[in-house]
Amino acid sequence: MMATALRQSIMALKLAFLLAIALAVLLPVALTVANAFMSEAEIGRHYEALSGEEQTAARKYAAIRLVPENATLSQFGEVLLMRPKFLLHFWNSAKLTLPIVIGQTVVGTLAGFAFAKLAFPGRDKLFFVYLLTMLMPFQVTLVPNYLVAEKLGLLGGYGAIVLPGIFAPFGVFLMRQFMAGVPAPYLEAAKIDGAGPIRAFARIALPLAKPGIAALFLLSFVDNWNMVEQPLLFLTEPIRQPLSVYLASIAEGARGVAFASSVLYMTPMVLIFLYGEEHLVEGIQMSGIKG
Repeated sequence: MMATALRQSIMALKLAFLLAIALAVLLPVALTVANAFMSEAEIGRHYEALSGEEQTAARKYAAIRLVPENATLSQFGEVLLMRPKFLLHFWNSAKLTLPIVIGQTVVGTLAGFAFAKLAFPGRDKLFFVYLLTMLMPFQVTLVPNYLVAEKLGLLGGYGAIVLPGIFAPFGVFLMRQFMAGVPAPYLEAAKIDGAGPIRAFARIALPLAKPGIAALFLLSFVDNWNMVEQPLLFLTEPIRQPLSVYLASIAEGARGVAFASSVLYMTPMVLIFLYGEEHLVEGIQMSGIKG
């Protein structure tokens, strides 16, 4: 009985700890969504302690409210209708992110199959180089990418960001781990039937790799939708910057607009995650177990 009670107490403590972490992570998101539906005057009352003006002892801290007094959509209307730059930079983000995600998924799937199932000279050494590249801090590769883009005449254009993004090593690593779990007897049977590597990939490996492909697509989308360093370095014209960069300057004198813009900015990521959550979890689990 005592052992059972002890196990239950430990489980309760673990649950309380995880709930505390979840609340700490979700609170800023909940505040952003709630403030997006508040009027500018209401936001000013709640955050007057952060305005930089002289404060009274009673108002040294900002007031946190998760429910608006009078919900309004006016700030969303201002962002979408009165600030055309928001939509411009939103589509800039889409034009940068979608080619990278699609290209990285295609390259990662093909290369992952090759590293996992095809025998060729230097395969393991080349994959080791991929691992070293992935383990390097991201900022280390920015300078070589900049020099290459300058030599190729790509600076200032989206190609300077899209091309390195398509061949990022993470997609190859993830899909190699997943492809390693494709049963070898299936591929052997296909080989006996006269199928070559391309046909075996298309008919056997690709259908079995759908969870891994979905996981790669989701992770790549989130990573590239939030990119900041690459646009700041490679794009010289502010009008071509993605929303992740423009968002920092949209709040000038309008905190409510900033909250509404932030909600619109994270909406695509939330929708994609909710749609593909099961595939993401399954793909990561299978890639971690296999290989």
